[in-house]
Amino acid sequence: MAISADSRRLSLPVVMAFASTALPIAAIGLVMGVYLPRFFAGQIGLSLAAVGGAFTIVRLLDMALDPLLGMAMDRTRSRLGRYRPWLILGAPIVMLAVYMLFMAQPGITELYLIGWLLVLYIGISILTLAQAAWAASLATDYHDRSRVYGVIQAVGVIGAILILLLPLAMGPKAAGASGVHAMGWFCIIALPLSLALCTLITPERVNPETARDRVTLADYWALVKRPEMARLIFADLFMALGPGTTAALYLFFFHDARGYSAQQTGVLLVFFITAGLLGAAFWGWLAQKIGKHRALIASALAYAVTQSALMLIPPATMALAIPGMMSVGFVSSAFILIVRAMVADVADEVRLETGKERVGLLYALVTTTQKIGTAITVGISFTVLDLVGYNAAEGAVNTPEAIRGLELCYVFAPVIFVFFGGAAFVGWKLDAKRHAEVRRQLDERDALYDEAPIIESLTNNPATVVPGGRGD
Repeated sequence: MAISADSRRLSLPVVMAFASTALPIAAIGLVMGVYLPRFFAGQIGLSLAAVGGAFTIVRLLDMALDPLLGMAMDRTRSRLGRYRPWLILGAPIVMLAVYMLFMAQPGITELYLIGWLLVLYIGISILTLAQAAWAASLATDYHDRSRVYGVIQAVGVIGAILILLLPLAMGPKAAGASGVHAMGWFCIIALPLSLALCTLITPERVNPETARDRVTLADYWALVKRPEMARLIFADLFMALGPGTTAALYLFFFHDARGYSAQQTGVLLVFFITAGLLGAAFWGWLAQKIGKHRALIASALAYAVTQSALMLIPPATMALAIPGMMSVGFVSSAFILIVRAMVADVADEVRLETGKERVGLLYALVTTTQKIGTAITVGISFTVLDLVGYNAAEGAVNTPEAIRGLELCYVFAPVIFVFFGGAAFVGWKLDAKRHAEVRRQLDERDALYDEAPIIESLTNNPATVVPGGRGD
C-alpha cells in the first residue's frame, strides 16, 4: 500500500495560509530580542542589570510551561481540531501583552516588566508551539517538511523585514519611544488578520490511532531520554545561544562599538533579515538534496566564518557591513528551520514505535531550549557588560575596555555556541531513507485503522448488503 510523496505534497496556497501567523510572531520576536531590552534600559530608565534580570527570570519561569502546554495540546479534542483552538486562544493574550509592554511609559518598575513579559511569553509559547505541532501533522513527507518549514521561516522573515522598515519609513518620528510604539500597533493589527487566514483555510487531521490517546509526565521524560531528541535538544540550545547573544547586543555593538548611527543600524538589520529570506529558501532546498543533518552541519561551519569576519570590517563602513551582515543572516536562517523539520521526523518515529502522538511534547522540548538560550544570553551578556563598566544610557561615553568586552561577547561567543550545536549531528541516523520506511509503515497502519469502523459494522450486522454478495 504505497503512498507517493507527490500525493502528500501540500499546495502552495495552503502552505502560505498556514504560514501567515509566522509574520506577526516573528515581528514580535525581533522587537523583543533587539529593541525591547534597549527600550527599557535607554528610554524607560531601568538599569541594564534590571532588564537582563527581568528577561532571565521570565524565561526561567516560562520554560516550565511548555511541557504542560505540549501535553495539553496532545490531549485536546474539539470540533475545531487539536491545534487550531490553541492558536485562537493565544492571540488575544499576545495582543494585550504587546500593548502593555510596547506602550510602556517611564516610571514603571522591574516587577511591571517581569509580569507583562511573562504574559507575553506565555502567549507566544502557545502560538509557536501550536503552529509547529500543527505543521508536523500537516506535512508528512520528509522532503515536503523542509519545504513547509522553509515557507514558515520565509514568511517570518517577511514579518521581521516589515517591522524593521516601519521605523525607517517613519523617519525622525520614530526617534525615542515612538518607533517601539508603532511596532506594537503593527503587531496588534497583524496578528488577528493572519490568524483568521490560517485557521479558516488550513485543514487539520488527527491521526486516527491517537485520537483517544492520553499524555502524562512520564511520556515527557521518556522523550527526553531518546537519543535523537537528546541530540536535537542539545543542538537547538547551542544554536539558540549564538543568534540570541547577537540579538540582545546588536544595537549596542553596531552603535557604540562600531560607530554606526541609529538609522544605519536599522538599515543593516533590514539587510540581515532580508538575507534570511533567501537563506530560508536555500537551506530548505539544500536539506532536500543532502539531508537535514548535513545541511545543519554545513550551516554551523559557515556561521563560524561569517560571524568572525565581522571583526575584520572597519568601523562605520556600510559598504562592507551590509554584505557582512547579509552573509550572517543568510547562514543563521538554517538553524530553527531545519531543527523544527527534524523534530517532526522524530515524532513520526515515536508514533510508529509507541502508537502515541507526541508532537506537542516534542516541540515543547525544543521551544524550551530556545527559551533557556535567550534567558542565558540576555541575562549573562547584560551582566558581563555591567561588570566591565559598560553604560547603556543614551549619550554615555564608555571606556575602551568596556567596548572591547562588548565586541568579544557579540562576535566570538556565538561562534563557539553554534559550533557545538552543529557537532551534535555527526552520525545522525534518521535520514531520508529511514524516514521513508517509517512513513510507509505509518501510512499502511493508518489506512487499516481508517477501514476498521467499516469492517466492524459489516461484522456486527450480517444483514448488511455487500457489493458482490447475497446479503442474506
